[in-house]
Amino acid sequence: MKILTTKQIREADEYTIKNEPISSSDLMERAAKAVTLWILENSEDTEICIFAGPGNNGGDGLAVGRLLAEKDIEADIYLLHSRSGYSPDTSENLDRLKALNMNPVIIASEKDFPVISSSALLVDALFGTGLSRPVTGLPARLIDHMNSSGAGIVAIDVPSGLSGDDNRENSGGSIIRAKYTLSFQFPKLAFLFPENGKYTGRWEILPIGLHEEFIREVKTDYYLADRKIVRPLLKKRERYSHKGNFGHCLLISGSYGKMGAAVLAATSCMRAGAGLLTVHVPSKGCEILQTSLPEAMISIDASDTCFSVVPDIDKYDAIGAGPATGTSAESRKALYDLLKSVTQPLVLDADAINIISLHKEWMRLIPPNSILTPHPGEFDRLAGQHKCSHDRLISQINMAKQNKLVIVLKGAHTSVATPEGSCYFNSTGSPGMATAGSGDVLTGIILSLLGQGYTPSDAAVTGVYIHGLAGDYACSAYSSEAMIAGDISRNLGRAFKSLKS
Repeated sequence: MKILTTKQIREADEYTIKNEPISSSDLMERAAKAVTLWILENSEDTEICIFAGPGNNGGDGLAVGRLLAEKDIEADIYLLHSRSGYSPDTSENLDRLKALNMNPVIIASEKDFPVISSSALLVDALFGTGLSRPVTGLPARLIDHMNSSGAGIVAIDVPSGLSGDDNRENSGGSIIRAKYTLSFQFPKLAFLFPENGKYTGRWEILPIGLHEEFIREVKTDYYLADRKIVRPLLKKRERYSHKGNFGHCLLISGSYGKMGAAVLAATSCMRAGAGLLTVHVPSKGCEILQTSLPEAMISIDASDTCFSVVPDIDKYDAIGAGPATGTSAESRKALYDLLKSVTQPLVLDADAINIISLHKEWMRLIPPNSILTPHPGEFDRLAGQHKCSHDRLISQINMAKQNKLVIVLKGAHTSVATPEGSCYFNSTGSPGMATAGSGDVLTGIILSLLGQGYTPSDAAVTGVYIHGLAGDYACSAYSSEAMIAGDISRNLGRAFKSLKS
């Protein structure tokens, strides 16, 4: 699924109106019908209050009120007064309401604010995606009134006050805190940043029939990695395949007291289909690995407690390094030696990234098309502090392009930036994955796919999606509170089967 800018979405509307052809008011009717159907399917018998603004988002809200009335559901409709008048389509929908003797309450001051029951369902149709500045004045006070009511809010297309794209300058104004956001045709870029979650709530995509040719041809750097994108990337296994066909991976992981990371990453690497796996561990970690995962071979480091020496790497198809290796002087030197000698596909995680953050000049040693998998804190140590997720995203994409790397920035919608400048946001996963070791599991999955011959970008996008899907299954089985990282590994089989079915 493509993620378009608000400008591109307006262009999609215009292209659809011109080439379907369809009138703008009829396209608005489509959108309103989609919202109305969602409300009918998801709301119980409750009071419904619709708050509409002067622009086309308000027109959507007015149309929803009329369509609900046609289903014998009476909604209270409130229209924000505008000195400059209303958009043509909003005016047309206002006339349609009046023709049915449905007259919205005009909100011209705070005295017009209704008393809102906490059990009511509020439909936010005040402002759409076109905002370029914070909402202040009477509209802001109305938004605050709605938020403080305790009622559940459903936002049409975007929560009022939130820009669809860039909110870096959008501070100090009021923003709707929706329980649900119903976005037309495409997700908005702003929905994918964690600081905006308190505004969007759970967001859903409602198709409204925008022209397929425009959607197919429009160029974008942003995508939502869903089943349609990921499923074709999966490699098929031939009947007469053998373990040598699926790669020999080397995983460098673990240190004294932190061998669990090596076990989690190694187990996930095997569960994700690696033909052979060798795990390089400190000597005191050997028994732990051999007992926990007999399917893996062991390479024993000269040190009892940490990664200190690079083993012979010539025979491996892909190499992963960093989970819980520590950042000691010995481990720093060993990582430097690895970066100087490696030619295979490489995935770097956790302490490998932390070490490079201490020696930023080593970035030039990382082979092109390597994969880095930082969480936001690790990325900020590498790239510098960021004020918000949008700034961090721009840095992520620029770093990937400038250094010809694949950078996986972990989070609720993990983003994968490619050397070409594209960025894929993940659509799977649950809050239950916010637990120790989840990142180690992801490293193992991506390493496995690299070893099996996936391109680095495909390995990252596919690995992140499958990791999240397995997390969804684990969360369903154990709950978001009780699941642990090992549950993700244990559900990788279900994830692969689901994706292939």
